[in-house]
Amino acid sequence: MRLGFHGATGTVTGSKYLVRTEKASVLVDCGLFQGYKQLRLRNWSPLPFEGRALDAVVLTHAHLDHSGYLPLLIRNGYAGPVHCTEATYDLCKILLPDSGRLQEEDAERANRRAYSKHKPALPLYTEKDALRALEHFEPVALHHDFSPAPGLSLRLYKAGHILGSSFVHIDDGTSSLLFTGDLGRPHDPIMHAPEAVEQADYLVVESTYGNRLHEPTDAHRELGEVIVRTIARDGVVVIPSFAVGRTQHLLWCIHRLKSEGTIPATLPVYLNSPMAQDVTAVYHRHRVEHRLSPDECQAMCHAASYVNSVEDSKALNRREGPMVIIAGSGMATGGRVVHHLRAFAPDAKNTIVFAGFQAGGTRGAAMLAGAESIKVFGEYVAVRAEIAQISNLSAHADYAETLDWLRGFRTPPKRTFITHGEPGAADAMRVHIEETLGWRCRVPDYREQVELAGSTR
Repeated sequence: MRLGFHGATGTVTGSKYLVRTEKASVLVDCGLFQGYKQLRLRNWSPLPFEGRALDAVVLTHAHLDHSGYLPLLIRNGYAGPVHCTEATYDLCKILLPDSGRLQEEDAERANRRAYSKHKPALPLYTEKDALRALEHFEPVALHHDFSPAPGLSLRLYKAGHILGSSFVHIDDGTSSLLFTGDLGRPHDPIMHAPEAVEQADYLVVESTYGNRLHEPTDAHRELGEVIVRTIARDGVVVIPSFAVGRTQHLLWCIHRLKSEGTIPATLPVYLNSPMAQDVTAVYHRHRVEHRLSPDECQAMCHAASYVNSVEDSKALNRREGPMVIIAGSGMATGGRVVHHLRAFAPDAKNTIVFAGFQAGGTRGAAMLAGAESIKVFGEYVAVRAEIAQISNLSAHADYAETLDWLRGFRTPPKRTFITHGEPGAADAMRVHIEETLGWRCRVPDYREQVELAGSTR
């Protein structure tokens, strides 16, 4: 097998791995680059391989940094199947059209306000492109061997990161290769732990938290403290949140905080993300994949008032606190939360809470680094609000949790490739694995290709 790294190298976004043999060509993940402009520009550059020549695409999970390039791949000629779990398919049916709509809206706004250097500004792809891409999905069950291309056998294992997330195990008859995608946490309050995988000749492992340990704090208590001190000054808590996974965790925390009396039961909480509302409903359909009982799932779904229309979303910006607004996107790169930041970030009585990792080059990363202003729709907005972060809500394993999962291998992989991390995190993960487990590791470069020799089995 030959393995090409066409994303998620030196960054946590843009996951794309090309697996080739003499008979087959399969792309594992098909994600968007996000964050720094030089990364986002890669989305507009031609791929270094011919998409129409691929036999299949396999997704580890639905997050856009792993699935969001699919509409463009298919618009540019790919005509084959997209394999993933059923839950990943259900989530992609929500995330991909929404991504297309947002890009169309961003392009329209840029043209209307004339703040783009491109004349006219165009969307990377449209909602129609995304809907067309969904026609190519062919879901498969976990632990079911299937052959998406001649000479290859694939199997998916539960990764525990979000609903439907999976490890992808590929075997060509002489060697095997495992992709973790995003590795979940063993004690997540909602998702089940990632399952053990005992063997692979080669491994591609993520390193988002490769240089950090999650703080041993109670995330729901920490969130409660932020909300309590903000409402004490009649402020507004704005929480940029990923629609899949993070929003549901936040809703569960808020339900618990109200139930135990930490925050007032009457405190207005708004979920301003129609997409997140749809995602939350998917949790009901896939209850076997998470720890919540039907009653707990129902309570989570009713922890906030849902905001659907654009008019109601705008009306929130005219409301006085105290209140809590949860809105996409998680790194404040787009979506309705950007409008709320423009409205509430300039006021010191308010709080902006980040509930997870913020990639370099995003508004979230800038605010956490102490930026005094952020650029929104071509204009600079002052940041005077309190900025807080609750890192223990992350759905990514930290380096110790990753090492614990790696110990489940019966024998070390011949080579472990470390991806999906900022440069410091990826190299730190390499050092942790080499020094703790004694495995051979490499942090690959963007568009690097490596030959994977056959196994001795």
